[in-house]
Amino acid sequence: MTKLLNIATLGVAAVAALHVKNAAGEPLYADEERTLPVRILLHSPGSEIASVVEGRQTARSLKRMQDNDGKITAGTPEERKAETAADLAALTAGFENFTYGDGSLSGERLYVAVYSDQALGFITRQVAKFFGDWGNFSASSSNG
Repeated sequence: MTKLLNIATLGVAAVAALHVKNAAGEPLYADEERTLPVRILLHSPGSEIASVVEGRQTARSLKRMQDNDGKITAGTPEERKAETAADLAALTAGFENFTYGDGSLSGERLYVAVYSDQALGFITRQVAKFFGDWGNFSASSSNG
């Protein structure tokens, strides 16, 4: 008898950690000893929150089409920046070993602030790229 693969064993982890790199592509650490990696924890593309964000993105696209007589239209740069920041903030489970500004922000407000900062656009790009690759959330990937 042929042994079958239990496909459920290939499910992705609920959360994965992205080790943030600076604009030059070097991994960031919070300490000189390089023992505290600067990381962003992200909910997986298979998570419930990812489904909510995807639904929100679809609704925005349909609303733009409806508002423009059925024509596919991109939002303004400001709208796209704000939408991207809000979407990535919703997908973020946490920040490790870093803060932003005076440190007074936390949770989603902190995440939106970081993802909205044009000077930190390299972080926003890393997060979007990381989230888009399901392999980053596989049990065999090294996200711990």
